[in-house]
Amino acid sequence: MSVLNIVKMGHPILRKRAKKVLLKDLDSIKELVKNMKITLEHIGASGLAAPQVLVSKRIVVYRVNSNRIPKNESFKKIPWTVMINPTIKPLIKKKKEYWERCLSIPGLHGKVPRYSSILVKYYDLNKQLITHEAHSTWAALIQHECDHLDGILYPMRMKNFAKFGFNDTPGDIVDDMKKNKNSIDPLFLDLVKKWPYKNS
Repeated sequence: MSVLNIVKMGHPILRKRAKKVLLKDLDSIKELVKNMKITLEHIGASGLAAPQVLVSKRIVVYRVNSNRIPKNESFKKIPWTVMINPTIKPLIKKKKEYWERCLSIPGLHGKVPRYSSILVKYYDLNKQLITHEAHSTWAALIQHECDHLDGILYPMRMKNFAKFGFNDTPGDIVDDMKKNKNSIDPLFLDLVKKWPYKNS
């Protein structure tokens, strides 16, 4: 078991559509899944898709710790989840923008249009078909990770590049905080705390 190398934007594997995993081959990916979890623990991040670690397969590993849930959200901590061959169905037509970062695009953040309510289907490592709804920042996280399986990085989803910036210059997030601080992922509020110009 080991910490995996995460490839960055510009690597061709991040632009490819990943291949489906055959259910008969699930045993062969268990070591990969373990290492993806170890990698996320080591970094302190929430989600990782297999293409980001140079494996072009439709696998996502994620969790949502309580310190990543905005104050006004109703969902609780989400334990480790392994999604194999996931599919997403929007439950509403209109999208909402969420702040996002990506391990493959270090040092930057952006505001990305996402469906705030989705239906997710995937297989777990026990070959069980799992179906559930996800909402708000949880739904945004799942869409972000599943985009990696289709060769899509979050800037490709953005509509307003005025909301794209460096993590050490989060002025755009400050503007959002003034409107509704309790709807923002605490990860982004932490960026603002470290910024010396937040009150200017």
